Amino acid sequence: MVSKTTLGIRISVQTQYQDLYSRPEQRHFFFSYRITIENTTDVTVQLLRRHWFIFDSSFVHTEVEGEGVVGQQPVLEPGQSYSYESACNLTSDMGTMSGNYTMKRMPDGEEFDVRIPEFVLMASNRMN
Repeated sequence: MVSKTTLGIRISVQTQYQDLYSRPEQRHFFFSYRITIENTTDVTVQLLRRHWFIFDSSFVHTEVEGEGVVGQQPVLEPGQSYSYESACNLTSDMGTMSGNYTMKRMPDGEEFDVRIPEFVLMASNRMN
């Protein structure tokens, strides 16, 4: 697991290679990841947007932007956390993801970016 705290918002990521859904012979590698967002500040915040940078070791680079995460724009009060699971397809057995979330402080409406730490996506056979 990797974690990073930016302006009091801690992002933790766990990844897993999904062998059952991957087809290496067709250059299709499927990875899932679980993200936990923790609000360690003393104000309520809301996640508004996500911006991902996905790097595949076969030199395919993708950017993904959009509102919220998995259809949600969670509100986190001080001390609360929110977790979700998502997935990513690569054309090789290894890559990385990183990015940021745009958050809003509820008391004053100020928006700020929180870094999502870079994490590695690696097929099980690469770990040996």
